[in-house]
Amino acid sequence: MGKFILAIDQGTTGTTVCLVNKKGQIVDKHNQEFPQIFPKPGWVEHNLDDIWNSVVEGIDSLMNKTNTSSKDIICIGITNQRETVGIWEKGSSKPLHNAIVWQCRRTTDVCTKLKKQGHGRTVKNKTGLVLDPYFSGTKLGWLFKQDKTWKQKARDGKVAAGTIDTFLVWKLTGGKSHVTDVSNASRTMLMNIKKGTWDPELLKLLKVPKECLPEIKASNAQFGVTRSVPGLEDGIPITGILGDQQAALFGQTCFKAGDAKCTFGTGSFILMNTGDQPLKSKAGVLTTIAWKLENQKKMSYALEGGAFVCGAAVQWLRDGLEFITKSSEVETLARSCEDTQGVEFVPALAGLGAPHWAPEARGMICGLTRGTTRAHIARATLEAMALQNVEILQAMEKDLGKKMKQLRVDGGATANDLLMQLQSDYLGQKTYRPETIETTVAGAAYMAGLGAGVWESLEEIKHVSKVEKEFSPQSTPKQRKDRLNRWKLAVRRTTL
Repeated sequence: MGKFILAIDQGTTGTTVCLVNKKGQIVDKHNQEFPQIFPKPGWVEHNLDDIWNSVVEGIDSLMNKTNTSSKDIICIGITNQRETVGIWEKGSSKPLHNAIVWQCRRTTDVCTKLKKQGHGRTVKNKTGLVLDPYFSGTKLGWLFKQDKTWKQKARDGKVAAGTIDTFLVWKLTGGKSHVTDVSNASRTMLMNIKKGTWDPELLKLLKVPKECLPEIKASNAQFGVTRSVPGLEDGIPITGILGDQQAALFGQTCFKAGDAKCTFGTGSFILMNTGDQPLKSKAGVLTTIAWKLENQKKMSYALEGGAFVCGAAVQWLRDGLEFITKSSEVETLARSCEDTQGVEFVPALAGLGAPHWAPEARGMICGLTRGTTRAHIARATLEAMALQNVEILQAMEKDLGKKMKQLRVDGGATANDLLMQLQSDYLGQKTYRPETIETTVAGAAYMAGLGAGVWESLEEIKHVSKVEKEFSPQSTPKQRKDRLNRWKLAVRRTTL
């Protein structure tokens, strides 16, 4: 057996390719950014060829930098931005349109119309999701409206569609495998999460031909082998796929019901494992599939809530307001004041996600006085990032019927100790930061390694993940309650 798992983390702004050893450690990595496309306000696209080229360039750079041979690669694991979707010709693998990105709001009117027609309950019951432009189904419906010939070609087996994992496997296997895993399929609004299959009623409702969709497989299945990939020999097995947030849950070894993680990225994404039964949320969060293992009879489920803007709020302070020159400076600026002096910043810069689901909401800064400084706004930004997560986690606790015991965190912003302390204070729970904060990569590697026999069990994987730092609450219950009440009042104002 070789030395490394090749883990591909295909994200919103770039692709990170990593070599992970049998101890679960990231040996080296390479990040390759690609252009963002904004055709209209609220619209976001990616060129599928740009995404594929970022993967190829990442693999080439990493293999050359580490002097690694293809023979050293045991298997490949993939994690990816989830709801982003594209369509391409099967014969040529040529994209027919830019991919529509998860952040894109172009189908807001479609979702509003479907809600008014009373389809929200059907969608929620079958998929665990809400009717929102965030998910892939209405994006695909929109794509098929752009050219009347595409839908017929799809029915004739000439056009393929899928989320980014599907496109990458298609390219990695030279067009031999048109597949996805249950975690990605559960985010399309087209799959029945109780059955694990594409749902005929939803396909008809959203006007998506079933013939264009990939085969749904377990997350550690045999998805195919490499074929004609630059820098890699043929025959390397692809044995693990997880959507990025499920990958982070798996990478944080949240294998039991009640285990939860929060990923601080462009947005914040919180998942709580609920075991082998889907919980129907009454509190505004989503029900989704966490993963399915080949040796499991049942799928593993999770509750999920996300804030569309998290780390992106700090980027806005840097690029939009020019308060800081690099994102890491926000902690020092925020620490220069003890509190926000009443300033509230609700970063609804792309609408509000869970548990509010208000795409029409807009960002707001309020409570300003003549004494307000950049530091107060910076601190209000960090507090907002933590407070919106508390709302989501409390909604999950309500659905689960019990309090969580801890929160595991990951993502780039977790390097900010002040933010992590605020998260612990406002949640009232211990917060654990792992040694490896690239837990999406870890999850993809663990899943692929499980599929390839590098690790034999979840217990074996659990010993691999280690905690780097623990944050304990330093605020009183009354302080937490008062602070959350002020936050909720500010949030309500964003939709007035």
